[in-house]
Amino acid sequence: MKLIDGEGMSQLERAHLAIVRAVDQQGSMTAAAEQLHLTQSALSHAVRKLEAQLGVAIWTREGRRLRPTQAGAYLLAVANRLLPQLAHAEERLRQFAQGERGTLRIGIECHPCYQWLLKVVSPYLAAWPDVDVDVKQEFQFGGIGALFGHEIDLLVTPDPLYETGLRFEPVLDYEQVLVVGAGHPLRRSPFVRPEQLARETLITYPVAIDRLDIYTRFLLPAGIRPKRHKPIETTDIMLQMVASGRGVAALPRWLVEEHASKLELSMVRLGERGMAKQIFVGIREREADTDYLRAFVELARAHRDRAGSPT
Repeated sequence: MKLIDGEGMSQLERAHLAIVRAVDQQGSMTAAAEQLHLTQSALSHAVRKLEAQLGVAIWTREGRRLRPTQAGAYLLAVANRLLPQLAHAEERLRQFAQGERGTLRIGIECHPCYQWLLKVVSPYLAAWPDVDVDVKQEFQFGGIGALFGHEIDLLVTPDPLYETGLRFEPVLDYEQVLVVGAGHPLRRSPFVRPEQLARETLITYPVAIDRLDIYTRFLLPAGIRPKRHKPIETTDIMLQMVASGRGVAALPRWLVEEHASKLELSMVRLGERGMAKQIFVGIREREADTDYLRAFVELARAHRDRAGSPT
């Protein structure tokens, strides 16, 4: 890929974008050269030539580390957006040429989403033996950015963002509930009010507060915060902590029910009306008719219809 100026002179090539990205990732010319399988002198020469052609510095040195200038930061953003798209396009074209379908790259934006995904992936792999599945849980741009940037092909999320070019399909309806131990005073309550959690230790997944429904839809609108907030990575440990009386948690009812036979837990509605949620599958609109993508969405929808809506 080349960008051409008005006089037809080559200015910016794909290799330059790869260099900018590698230097940012590695923090030094030496490490970037090693990653790109170049000599340091060849990499330095390419950078100097690019800066001379563009008439602007791309990096500034801070101690031993290189930091992008304003122009460098812009070029890095371009590289981060375009390079995954080019790699994806090349891979898809290779698959077309060889009659392959390749890999379905699935992004996950919530911890319970992974538990749900396991129920769908198994029958999908059985139905599509020539398609591999790769699951990604961390993205450079967030889930929506990863979908736009072709880092993933499909996004599983409870919080869809309806942008032009994307399509989201609801695949699971569920209720978010408060989970308490067998000896907790709230265990027999028909529902819990926000102020009743002011003295509690709230156990959640390690996610920013502004992405936790228990905060954004329940506690913060009432001006309430728990006495203590304890992030825990795994569902099993979280529920064991709750069962042992170390705190309370807000989780999907269906997920808690799967563990109910192993642990003494009680579920209480969040508010008198409860808290309804959904899981969505998002894909790029222009790829909606791709057979193995469409098949995954249809299988997820069929699984939802068979399972019904958890309450």
